[in-house]
Amino acid sequence: MKVTEASLKDVLILEPPVFEDARGVFFESFNSITWAKQGLPSEFVQDNQSFSVKGVLRGLHFQQGEFAQGKLVRVITGRVLDVAVDIRPDSPTFGKWEFFELDGKSNKMVYIPVGFAHGFLALEDSIFSYKCTAGYNKASEGGIIWNDPVLKIEWPVENPNISDKDLILPTFESYFI
Repeated sequence: MKVTEASLKDVLILEPPVFEDARGVFFESFNSITWAKQGLPSEFVQDNQSFSVKGVLRGLHFQQGEFAQGKLVRVITGRVLDVAVDIRPDSPTFGKWEFFELDGKSNKMVYIPVGFAHGFLALEDSIFSYKCTAGYNKASEGGIIWNDPVLKIEWPVENPNISDKDLILPTFESYFI
């Protein structure tokens, strides 16, 4: 497994070996034993999967307190522009964001630790999968509006398809400044 540190502190880009032949493709997307030996996150309690049509933007979401989640994200089919935002006030990358292009062909994954808001834009119809280090708890959910004026995330779309719930998320400033 090739592991690369992202520019955001503690975010990891993971590229598993992919075995391809005339029959198709195989790769190991997760193995708690080998991951733990490499010092990678290896304790996940919940798997989630979503399907999004091209142009859907989901996020920016996070869980707070004891239900804060680290996420191992990947795309099964399609292509997305994934974003992580550091919301840890004591972090040297607090308030910074980074894009990761994920697709079902490269099988690249990103580990986003506790203390980050997360979202993605479907660049194609996509199946998106993520493992979480804590279970979902509605009372602990938080979010930041996708076009926040302080974060200034440079989404490559002007009018994304966004849920009513995500359209009324608060600003970064209302949480952290």
